[in-house]
Amino acid sequence: MLVGVPRTALDAPVSARPLSARSVALSLLLGSHPPTLSARDLTALGEHFGISAGTMRVALSRMTAAGDLVQADATYALAPRHLERQAATDALIRPVPRPYDGTWRMAVVIDRGRPASERSALRHRLTRARFAEMREGVWLRPDNLPDPDTAEQRIFLTVPEDDRALTAELWDLESWADNARHLRAAMGEGSPVERLTAAAAAVRHLRTDPALPAELAPPRWPADDLRAAYDDYRIEITPKEKL
Repeated sequence: MLVGVPRTALDAPVSARPLSARSVALSLLLGSHPPTLSARDLTALGEHFGISAGTMRVALSRMTAAGDLVQADATYALAPRHLERQAATDALIRPVPRPYDGTWRMAVVIDRGRPASERSALRHRLTRARFAEMREGVWLRPDNLPDPDTAEQRIFLTVPEDDRALTAELWDLESWADNARHLRAAMGEGSPVERLTAAAAAVRHLRTDPALPAELAPPRWPADDLRAAYDDYRIEITPKEKL
C-alpha cells in the first residue's frame, strides 16, 4: 500500500483529500500479500472509502486496459511494474540493519558536470539509500545497512569524532519522531478516507526512517511502533478470507 531523514524531506501534515477509485484500488492491492483481490472485495472496500460500486468497476476496467492490473476470472492482481513497486516499498519500510562498530560511509559525488536531471536522480538514489547530505556532493550515514549503488560516487569509510553530534546535525530526529507518532494516531481514528490517507503517509514516512543503529537512535524511537500500526491497519482492511 500502500532514508535519517534530511531536514528538507519531512512529510507534510496528513490531509484527507477525496480519493479516486484508481488510487483506492492501487492502495488496497499494494497493501495485500499476495497482491490479488476479487472484484467483489474491491467494490465492497471501495464503498467503505466512499467509492460507488459502479465507479470502482469502471476504474478496474480502465486500469486493466492501461496495464496497471491483470484480470483472471473475477480476480484482479497487480501488473509486473506495480509488483516491483510493492517489493521495493516493502524493502524500504523494513530495512535490515547490521551491527554498528562506529564506522560511517561517506559518499562523495564525482563528475559534477552532469545534467540537472541526472544530479536530481542521483540525489534521489542517495536519499533512498538513507544517506544525508553534509555539504554539496558529500553524503554520510552510519555503516549499518547494505552497501549502496556506487556507480556515480566514491565511497569512503570514516569514523567521526562525535557520531552523536554528527547524527543530530544531519537529521531532524525530533521532527521525524513527532510526525511518526502523529501518523500512528491518525491511522486509528477519523473517517475511513482519513485513515487510509494516514496509512499511505505512514508508508512514505517509513521510507525516510534513518534506520540508525541503536547506539545513535533517540530513546523510544517510534519507527517500529509506526510499522506495527500500519500492519494492524492493513490486516484490519484485508478481506477475512485472505488472512
